[in-house]
Amino acid sequence: MSEVVVGTEIASLELPPISRFTLALYAGASGDHNPIHIDSDFAKKAGMPDVFAHGMLSMAYLGRMLTNWQPQSRLVKFSSRFLTITQLYDVIMCSGKVTEVFEEGGQQRARIEVIAARKDGTQTLAGEAIVAI
Repeated sequence: MSEVVVGTEIASLELPPISRFTLALYAGASGDHNPIHIDSDFAKKAGMPDVFAHGMLSMAYLGRMLTNWQPQSRLVKFSSRFLTITQLYDVIMCSGKVTEVFEEGGQQRARIEVIAARKDGTQTLAGEAIVAI
């Protein structure tokens, strides 16, 4: 692995468009069967144009990007905040960049800014991770 320094970019991860099938699979895997994510009639009655992605699905995509870069055993902390809804058919791109390298408890660590965004650049999630390096 090459040296990790401030500015190091994590290999981005682009996912296929969010589909109803993706939402159904995620609902089953996560146990989150909220009908707003899988039942069009329910979503429309709630004032939405259609179902939309679980916020935690995009966070899972960010987690996949991080663990593609470093093993899960090195992930010390991972958090995000939801900025906007990920709609059906959105294409999500995950990216990350090292913003700080520091030592804590005798261990070298990197702070990574992580972002999930639509193809048009609209950020849907933003957060950070701390990774042992």
